[in-house]
Amino acid sequence: MSDATTAQSSLKAAVGRYGIWSLGLRSENAGLRGEISEAAAELEELGFGAVWLGNNTTTHHAAPLIEATSRMTVATGIHSIWQQEPDRTAAQYAEMQAKHPGRFLLGLGVSHAMATERYRRPYASMVAYLDALDAAHVPAERRVLAALGPKMLELSRDRAAGSHPYLVTAEHTAQAREILGPGPLLAPELKVVLEADPDRAGTIARGYLTVYLSLPNYTNSLLRLGFTEADFTGGGSDRLIDALVAWGDENRIRARIDAFHAAGADHVALQIVDGRSPFDNVPRSAWRRLADLLT
Repeated sequence: MSDATTAQSSLKAAVGRYGIWSLGLRSENAGLRGEISEAAAELEELGFGAVWLGNNTTTHHAAPLIEATSRMTVATGIHSIWQQEPDRTAAQYAEMQAKHPGRFLLGLGVSHAMATERYRRPYASMVAYLDALDAAHVPAERRVLAALGPKMLELSRDRAAGSHPYLVTAEHTAQAREILGPGPLLAPELKVVLEADPDRAGTIARGYLTVYLSLPNYTNSLLRLGFTEADFTGGGSDRLIDALVAWGDENRIRARIDAFHAAGADHVALQIVDGRSPFDNVPRSAWRRLADLLT
């Protein structure tokens, strides 16, 4: 077995089949610090192998969760390459690795044009960023890319440990696995609405998806999958909601999650969507329900 194959297998074993994607666990709210540490420890005990910290996170968001747990992987999901220069990212990675060897995974992405004035030539800029990380000795096996299109997926295969795509379907997962091949980690994010009533579930899902359906990186990805502009109006058509969100009773939700594994995902990063603002939301009771239905 090659060193690369060994590293891939080790990473897959570390993150396991299920993780939690959360904005709340990276909250800057001082009043939530104790709750966040307790929640991280509980997630580890519930059997989740990784936590993905959303919305342009850096290592300082990950450190408290690593310190509160003993084995769970903590990842940025995603750290924008426009957020800081690669030498600063490399220095932060080195510090984290020195303090907590093997516990931190660097997720990188190009974000969106409307999010930063620096946005330009996203693929070439990601290549240059990875070149700089290589020069600073940040190992490829400890970074993943937010890849939606074929070129970025190929880069995830060739220059990283794999891909952590956001707002994708099981069909995208199957296509991504074909491009990545069997070795690299494929860890898509999937939103979960723990609501069996279709009208209520749809309202919650659409309220959350509306902002994402205004971002061309996501809509272009969905158009490649066969959706149309009509599917993006009003927070999303029924078929779009069904493809992007696991909702319903426990059996239906479990079946949607299983569909991503069947399509080729090694790990699914599950995001609870419950109608509340996600930024200071630490939905521990929902995470417990999620753990129950997964076991």
